[in-house]
Amino acid sequence: MTSMYFTEEHHLFRKSLQDFLRKEVVPHIDDWEKSGEIDKAVWLKFGEMGFFGINYPEAYGGLDLDLFYTVILLEELQKINSGGFAAAVWAHVYLAMTHLNAEGDEAIKQKYLAPSVTGEKIGCLCITEPFGGSDVAGMRTAAVKKGDTYVINGSKTFITNGVYSDYLIVAAKTTPELGNKGISLFLVDRDTIGLSATKLDKLGWNASDTGEIAFDEVTIPASNLMGEENKGFAYIMQHFALERLIMGINAHARAEYALEYAMQYMSERTAFGKTIDKFQALRHKIADLYADMEINKMYNYSVANALDKGEYVVKEATISKLRSTKMADEVIYQCLQFLGGYGYMEEYPMARLFRDSRLGPIGGGTSEILREIIAKIIIDKKEYRPATK
Repeated sequence: MTSMYFTEEHHLFRKSLQDFLRKEVVPHIDDWEKSGEIDKAVWLKFGEMGFFGINYPEAYGGLDLDLFYTVILLEELQKINSGGFAAAVWAHVYLAMTHLNAEGDEAIKQKYLAPSVTGEKIGCLCITEPFGGSDVAGMRTAAVKKGDTYVINGSKTFITNGVYSDYLIVAAKTTPELGNKGISLFLVDRDTIGLSATKLDKLGWNASDTGEIAFDEVTIPASNLMGEENKGFAYIMQHFALERLIMGINAHARAEYALEYAMQYMSERTAFGKTIDKFQALRHKIADLYADMEINKMYNYSVANALDKGEYVVKEATISKLRSTKMADEVIYQCLQFLGGYGYMEEYPMARLFRDSRLGPIGGGTSEILREIIAKIIIDKKEYRPATK
């Protein structure tokens, strides 16, 4: 079934990535989960292998490959069982770097995108605010133009890579009276005066640094404006399609990993004289869970294929995240049950997987918000259109 999307080159890439993760990442995951900080040396190793640049232009050190290389990267990151590490990677590569590539001018790309590809600089995207949540249009952070600078005041929260990243892509209102039509995007260096970050304590994703960011009279050059002034909301909405598809792919991959682990465990665990994968009640439950996972995976592949061809997939990507994250939570809940008491133990992977998965229906737009977006499209006939730079 998957051969229509994956070539021999894709399979070789997957094998190379698996080997790299097994050697350079897996031995350190437990330490990073405990410390909440990822060794920055690993980013340079990712950069050396080209993993940060698979989607980006060769002019900035990228490989300019199709989107299914991204699918592979996302799937394999889920299967090392650290949602936090995986999030730190994709928040850099597909949130921060996506905006650098799409809205950054040549000077910004040379200064930030090129070293982002090599892993010398790590970025984050700052949209969500303490009082706004999924309401992007309701943001309060403001950027006021003063001569050849902008002065930013406000705050952001739940920012992945928000503490240890080298630069921030920040959404702020430049013309507040225009509502969502008055939002702009800016690039802010970590060491800019007036910027501070506080690390947040989370239920899961423990390896990633999730931060609350404060901007107190943060003054940046006017040249750090990304794209055109007041077009930030359109840029954000356009790239949300990729973010939501990423979270859908993450979800089917971690569900697949949970099922693989649970089936291996069940093939070895005996009760009443036989392995527990021979009990009909458990076998049939596995069959249902696997079917749900496979349906979501195939749907996600079809959306990735459409996006790779340049189609505007806001509706489809929103459906991907909504349904896949719900499915993953249900699959992992049941897989933990299959392990019985061992599923509840930290030395087994299911407890961490259970915690990490729960963010799926929340981050990148809650399921409630996604349902409303889908309803607007299919009931109210609302059309979302690509932004023009």
